[in-house]
Amino acid sequence: METHLADFIRDTAAGREAEAILRKCVHCGFCTATCPTYQLLGDELDGPRGRIYLIKQLLEGAEVTEKTRLHLDRCLTCRSCETTCPSGVRYARLLDIGRELIEARLPRQGADKLMRIALREGLPRPRLFGSALRLGQLVRPFLPSALKAKVPPIASSGPEPVVAPQSRRMVALAGCAQPSMYPNINGAAKRVLARLGIHLFEAAGAGCCGAVRLHLGDAEGARENARRNIDAWWPHLEAGAEAIVITASGCGVEVKDYGHLLQDDPAYAAKASRVGALARDIAEVVAAEKDALLKLLENSAPHLPTWGRHKMAFHAPCSLQHGLKLRGVVEALLTAAGFDLTPVADAHLCCGSAGTYSILQPELSQRLRGRKLAALLAGQPAMIASANIGCIAHLAAGTAVPIKHWIEWLDERLAG
Repeated sequence: METHLADFIRDTAAGREAEAILRKCVHCGFCTATCPTYQLLGDELDGPRGRIYLIKQLLEGAEVTEKTRLHLDRCLTCRSCETTCPSGVRYARLLDIGRELIEARLPRQGADKLMRIALREGLPRPRLFGSALRLGQLVRPFLPSALKAKVPPIASSGPEPVVAPQSRRMVALAGCAQPSMYPNINGAAKRVLARLGIHLFEAAGAGCCGAVRLHLGDAEGARENARRNIDAWWPHLEAGAEAIVITASGCGVEVKDYGHLLQDDPAYAAKASRVGALARDIAEVVAAEKDALLKLLENSAPHLPTWGRHKMAFHAPCSLQHGLKLRGVVEALLTAAGFDLTPVADAHLCCGSAGTYSILQPELSQRLRGRKLAALLAGQPAMIASANIGCIAHLAAGTAVPIKHWIEWLDERLAG
């Protein structure tokens, strides 16, 4: 795609990166076939190709308008188009550049601005978010059904595992919302890895990965989150921790990208690159220990829970299959554990959660959730597994079928 970038951005790092991405696009349109919002709305500007043209126009000096913002806001950043693209266009990175440009040149106003400030300042702070969530949980029985669906019941992290002194060590991302909403996800990961001879622990001082701020237009806030996490993890990496383990696939995409996020920071660039290289989704860690896992499964209680004879539907989050490119890894682990995975049509499409998307774009989000649940429930599973906290919370609000992180189901399987 031929480009003629405007003077204000031509010689900047973002401009050079954007131009390289744009030049790869041959506007073939394959991406529209796998774009969730294009399938729902049928508007060229609500598909990747149309949004690429809008961003190109901005970079070439066109006026920044609310219409342009509307179409970029509607994008889920699911990256399904990147998986489809035959030319390797890094659409998500181009979208970040376009959104940051719009935020700088056309500040938001009114309720939209206030909502995004609340999300940007509230979600990444675990103590603040945890206190607000606990209050909501205490009054949950009295909340309207729509709000009640967004507040999960009070949960615990389960028992702490017994860890052998000689165990290998890996540090876990605690995250921001997950410790309060679903503490058992990291609890289950600790127990499963302890059985595999790995001590998984959380580092004091680490928190939100930065994705919330980045996708709400606060790139510098995202970099601050990354620097704080690197400072918290670095002593443990220097002391021999093998990896940084992430149990939310959406956060995994962000942490693996720290090297790019901080590439222009001389004090953190090298550390960020190393942290990104050592970041592992929990699926990667367990899959690397599959032989040991199979032995544990052979020795554990032979029968799975009796409900539904263990038929399970697996929802692969976009961040797992399109962002991390870990397609089929979790499915293989669950099958090895004895779960009977049911077919899921259009498994490549987004469920509509997409971080804060379900709050900021509720109508589109709920339509996508309806489609996803119909596909997941078509095989009449007794349970649903996923790999990302946002997807789990979003889907759970629309069905009575139990849904948990796959590591929780595996933990229960190993416990018999």
